[in-house]
Amino acid sequence: MPEVIADTSVTQYLFQVGLLDLLFTLYQEITIPAAVANELAEGRRNGIALPDAETMLRFRATTVSVPHSIQLLKSLGSGEREVLALASSSPNHFDPV
Repeated sequence: MPEVIADTSVTQYLFQVGLLDLLFTLYQEITIPAAVANELAEGRRNGIALPDAETMLRFRATTVSVPHSIQLLKSLGSGEREVLALASSSPNHFDPV
């Protein structure tokens, strides 16, 4: 089964419509960059219904170094930039969602 990197948006919307388990039907483990975990935590602190990646066993949060070229993409949030950095560092390893 391929591994997948999830961004905040896909995680949020699937969770909010009750279909987050769909990701686990397709993938054994979901990798999220630390910035995505932080965005989910910030949303929960602001009262938004979001999953807690720290308590979900099949989510794996990871730190990633974002290259300068991706840091320049100011129209993207930190989670999106980290997803791109992680995917580009291992292009044959992950399926971005």
